[in-house]
This record gives sequence, structure tokens and C-alpha cells, in this order.
Amino acid sequence: MNIIFLIMVGTAFLVAAWRQLLWVPVAGQGAPMEALTTAILQAAAGAVDLAIGLVGVMTLFLGLMKVAEAGGMLQILARLIRPLMVRLFPEVPADHPAMGAMILNLSANVLGLGNAATPFGIRAMQELDRLNPHKGTATNAMALFLAINTSSVTLLPTGVIALRDAAGSTNAAGILPTTLFATICSTAVAILAAKLYQRWATPQAATEPVAAPEEAGPSGSDLTDGQSQGYPLWVSVLALLALVAMVPLAVLYGKRVSPWIIPGLLAFFVAFGAVRRVRVYEVLVEGAKEGFQVALRIIPYLVAILVAVAMLQASGVMGAVVNLLGPLTSTIGLPAEALPMALMRPLSGSGAYGIMTAIIKDPAIGPDSYIGYLVCTLQGSSETTFYVLAVYFGAVQVRRVRHTLAAGLTADLAGVVGAILACSYVLRG
Repeated sequence: MNIIFLIMVGTAFLVAAWRQLLWVPVAGQGAPMEALTTAILQAAAGAVDLAIGLVGVMTLFLGLMKVAEAGGMLQILARLIRPLMVRLFPEVPADHPAMGAMILNLSANVLGLGNAATPFGIRAMQELDRLNPHKGTATNAMALFLAINTSSVTLLPTGVIALRDAAGSTNAAGILPTTLFATICSTAVAILAAKLYQRWATPQAATEPVAAPEEAGPSGSDLTDGQSQGYPLWVSVLALLALVAMVPLAVLYGKRVSPWIIPGLLAFFVAFGAVRRVRVYEVLVEGAKEGFQVALRIIPYLVAILVAVAMLQASGVMGAVVNLLGPLTSTIGLPAEALPMALMRPLSGSGAYGIMTAIIKDPAIGPDSYIGYLVCTLQGSSETTFYVLAVYFGAVQVRRVRHTLAAGLTADLAGVVGAILACSYVLRG
């Protein structure tokens, strides 16, 4: 990340400096360096606002996570998909709490819950870091988890559907099949890329699986041999088939279901804890205390990455890249109007959201055109890679990310290709 950050900041400064030297004052237009200064200060302030805004969400869902752990939900989920997880993450003991936390994070992403998935992901990173004997360096498990996280299959892109509906779309949920196809492509590539790149990356922090720590509690090493074997294979297969069966239901009823997701999730966690005889209120409050600490811990990382992104935008680097690549990408199904969205999505979630909003509200384009479908699919089927790395690695103080960024960007590229193919088939096929 150090090299990437230096390249982003250095390039933006040099381009802005060159434009400043050639700048001719025009009434109503600020100087390039003034625009760069404003962007830097606004991005720094915005990063703090963003972190503070996450405090409430993190506090709530980290508390619910504690209730789930106390009630044994993480243990149940880990055993349910143990056959898949132990193959994807051989460095992580099958019954370690990290398994359950990763499952909850990926499940939240599948449902398009956005920030609600972040506390689960941070908890997973904290548990993975407990298995890391070389603090500050990403392990293979961390790299794979974040690569999957930035590209995880999205079943219900609820926020994008709501925005399309507000923009006057005649079929707001029409992006569900295109989003699903794009995320399947990006997730598959993320797994393959992470597994491939780890062979060429600097040595991982741990070369052998690490035993679950004794203090892990009921989700850790205290499990009996029968419990640690997981559920029978047919149970896992049925669970996977149930997930697949949700796809047509999401297409048909996604718009109706989306308002129920967050309240339903809260009610489910509370009811689950009550049934399992957990003192829900006390446990939730105890777990929620971590939300404030995590939010404060990630502020420096957010400031650094969001300032670098803002500098690229304000300096004109992003516009120059679009002008250079636009004619080329248009020939492969990525019009120049949608290219800024594809470039911005890995860098800035708010920036990409703004671009998407402007495009689908443009009367000349609209939400139901090919470009409208494409930018909405890109928004709903991918994550902000640099943001995810900054937040999740910042939460556990990891500075050497190894091959994580390369795997995430490769998955992003696969997601763009998948979105182009899906939208071309749906609208042009």
C-alpha cells in the first residue's frame, strides 16, 4: 500500500503542478492548485465524518455479533459450510471463531447490506489476526478473505434498486440477474487470483495451520471431536441449494423484500439469542463497546486513502485517463460515459455512487438504457477495494498487504467484464 499511495499522491501533485504552470486565469474558475488544496482538506474531513458515521452501525452489529457468538450461531454456520471453508482456508482451524465471522460477513454482502457487513468483516480480521504470529503482515487467509469480500456474490443490491426506482426505472430490480452474473465472475476470479498470487508473493506469516487459542471459548478448541467434524455433506449441499433457490425469488420479489432485511436481521439475532438463553441486552452492550474503538482505529487509514483518491480526481488525472482510454473501451462494450464508473468503483464508493446517480438521472441516458444498466450493475456487483483494504487492515494494524491488492483488482476487472457480458446479453441479445 505504501508504493500505491506514493504513486497516487505523486502523480496527482505533478499533474496539478503542470496544469498550474500552464494555467491562464479565467473568471469564475479556480487555479488547479487551489482545487487540489480544497479537495485534500474536504477529503480529510470527509474521512473522519465517514468513520464517525460508521460508529453507530458498527456498535449495533458488533453487539449482535457477540449475541450470535454467545448463542453458538458462529459454530453452527462454521459446521454448515465446513467442507468448503476448510478447503478455501487451510491455514484456519475448522472450528475457529474466524470461520463463523467470515461467513456472517459474506452473508451480509450477499444480501446487499453494505455497512452492516463491515463489523462482521472487522471481527473476522481480528480473529484471523489472532492466528498471525507476524503482526503487521497479511496472511494468505487474510488476503483470500478480503479478495472474496471485495467481490462477493450479491443477491440483493438493495441500495441500487432503490435509486433506480427513484430515477424512474420501469424495472428497478432488472439488474438482479446482471449483478448476480457479474459477482459470480468476480468472486471466482478472486479465489483463483488469491491462490495463484500467493505462490509468488513474499512469504506468508505462517506456513502451517495454527491451533485455535484456548480463550476462543465454545467456538474454539473446547468443541468435541464429533462437533468439529461438521454436519454431514448432504446438509451442506441442501444449504447451498437453498441459497441457489433464493436467486429466482430475489429476481421476483427483491423490491418487496429489501425493506425487511435490516429489521428482520435484528429481530432474528435477538430471537436467536433469547431462544439460546443468552442475556441478549447485556451481551449486546458488551460487544457494542468495540464499535467505538474500531472506528477510531481506522480513521488514519481512511484519511490517507480518501485524500489520495480526491487528489487524483481534482488534479485531472482521472479525466485524462478517461479521455485516453474511452475510445478503446467503447469498442468492447464499455462506453466512455461508463468508464469513469469502472475506474472510480475500486477507489471511492461515494465517488462511484455519485457518477452512477448522475448517469441514470441524465435524461439522455436514463436507468433503463444499456449504459444505465451497466453502471448500476458495476455499483451493485463490486466493492470499493481500496476502502475495504484500508478499513479491514487498519482494524488489525496490518501494513504489509502482500498480494491482497493485486487479487482484489484482478477480481474487479473480472467483475467489469462480467457486467459488460451480462448487460450486453440482457439488453442487446
